[in-house]
Amino acid sequence: MKKLLLLFTVCAMAFNVNAQIDTPQPSPFAKVEQKVGLTDVSIEYSRPNMRGRTIFGDLVPYGKMWRTGANKNTMVTFSDDVTIGGSELKAGSYAIFVTPSEKSWDVVFYSDTENWGTPRTWDDTKVAAKVTADVYGIPMPIETFTISFDDLTNDSAIIGLMWEKTYVGVKFEVPTDKMVTASIDKVMNGPGAADYYAAARYYLESDKDINQAAKWIDMAINMTKDQPRFWWLRQQSLIHAKAGNKARAIEAAKASLAGAKEAKNDDYVKMNMDSLKEWGAM
Repeated sequence: MKKLLLLFTVCAMAFNVNAQIDTPQPSPFAKVEQKVGLTDVSIEYSRPNMRGRTIFGDLVPYGKMWRTGANKNTMVTFSDDVTIGGSELKAGSYAIFVTPSEKSWDVVFYSDTENWGTPRTWDDTKVAAKVTADVYGIPMPIETFTISFDDLTNDSAIIGLMWEKTYVGVKFEVPTDKMVTASIDKVMNGPGAADYYAAARYYLESDKDINQAAKWIDMAINMTKDQPRFWWLRQQSLIHAKAGNKARAIEAAKASLAGAKEAKNDDYVKMNMDSLKEWGAM
């Protein structure tokens, strides 16, 4: 009986030692990912709530460095070299630290990402970039600290920091044009129709040499003239219109319209009809 009681006691103690209760974290972890141009960018951070507290100037004091979230320092990762505030950051991961004030924040990208909060010993040699960003008031309170990717273009985006009634944005630039141009130069040694089409469309959208774009799109269409693609013809019409060749633009738009009608693609039907009206062909 004593042995049985001892065994029961040992088992109960073992259960108490090993048992764990899972509860929600007060500042849950989040990861946001975004492709900017051809560059992959991700941010990992923890998200505290207001919970009725005054945040900036109180919970997060002015003039004191903050980890930009909770728990482990916030971390951003770039797949390619980027530029922030005139400084080039090599591809890799960086901690984001901020020093808020009422009208602006100092934002630092720090090469040591393994800090629980801010570094115990600050090392200026690890500062990869530092910028000052303006503070903008927003009309509604943001209960949970939020980081977003805003104002996306092929070449840049803004890291948005939002909490309480405050928004701060930090712009970064990515080397899309350099990467695409290098890819175009390489592929053009032996390009196919899809390569000519992609290059022409990029030149159109990036406001580069439109006459070169016209040459490329014409080559793409000529290489697929047995099976013309109405969405390619649409781009051909836009490129020639921008290049000032309205007759070629109208011709391509009519061909695209016919293909779109056959495919029952109402969006392209409308776009082509709108363009033909604009160019005086309907």
